[in-house]
Amino acid sequence: MIWLTWRQFRVPALAVAGAVAVLAVFCAVTGPGLASDYRTTTTGFLDLVAEQRLNRTLYLVGQFVVYAAPPVIGAFWGAPLIARELEAGTHRLVWSQSISRSRWLTVKVGLTGAAAISVSGLLSLIVTWWAGPIDDSVAAGNSSNVFELARMQPPLFGARGVVPIGYAAFAFAVGVTLGLVIRRSIVAIALTLAVVVAFQALAPSLIRPHLMSPVVETKTLTKDTIRGLMLSGPEKDPEVLRVEVLAGAPGLWKVSDETVKDGVVQKTLPSYLQDCGPRPPEARERKLSPDQCFQRFEAEGYRQQVKYYPADRFWGLQWRETGLFLLLAFGLTGFCFWRIRRDLT
Repeated sequence: MIWLTWRQFRVPALAVAGAVAVLAVFCAVTGPGLASDYRTTTTGFLDLVAEQRLNRTLYLVGQFVVYAAPPVIGAFWGAPLIARELEAGTHRLVWSQSISRSRWLTVKVGLTGAAAISVSGLLSLIVTWWAGPIDDSVAAGNSSNVFELARMQPPLFGARGVVPIGYAAFAFAVGVTLGLVIRRSIVAIALTLAVVVAFQALAPSLIRPHLMSPVVETKTLTKDTIRGLMLSGPEKDPEVLRVEVLAGAPGLWKVSDETVKDGVVQKTLPSYLQDCGPRPPEARERKLSPDQCFQRFEAEGYRQQVKYYPADRFWGLQWRETGLFLLLAFGLTGFCFWRIRRDLT
């Protein structure tokens, strides 16, 4: 069974291994130089990297590849794994050779699933190691036009650490399950892509914030804490939609930034609040100076309630999210074993 599974799986496995090897070579060649620049460049490191076309491209390609690996693995490794056998009817030949259904599924899922997890883990290891100096520089409070996101923030979080392993295991299990239930390779591939991409897109907002309690801070709005205002309407008399303040140390992930009064979140804000921020030349004249605006806002009982995850929560969230998706993968795999023993004829 192991030899047969390898024969069926070797072409996509070798293709993916070749792609991973190419990325590993580029990262191995450029990574030491990137780390050296980070150690020797006290300021302007991110601007320096942004000017290096190869490193800038590798940063973006690495992030894309790590995110793309789970849906590709689930769709093109997991979905056809069982569906192709059921479509062609070759499973009957195997089951007639004194090989039980459970053993057949165990070998196919175990071998291919281990390869899927290994590939995703290796990709994440390579990209996390290579991008380490950039992530460390951003976490220290530096930024540039190209590199401004901390690894805690959703666009990067799923492409770092161990979370890609959980995504890959879940994606593979989804593909196998849909292939077993639907028994049509093309349909299973399409549905697997849709399901996995949807989970990747929704996890930062619907799953991750509930895995660990965020830090909650209540701040007074001042010229030192204000980050910006969101305005809407005519330039001379816009409506204030929301205000944003600075929170915590660099490298954090801010979940919410809300204005509260007497513990109640405010849906509308005073119009005078626009005088707290910088005004363009075409705007109306100020009725209050910035200091008067801040003082009035505080005197009326308005505060900013900020919820965020500091940079030191990175690995805690990583392990919890990985564990959740691994549990989902094990649950789907268990369903596959139940289904193939009881319902499949």
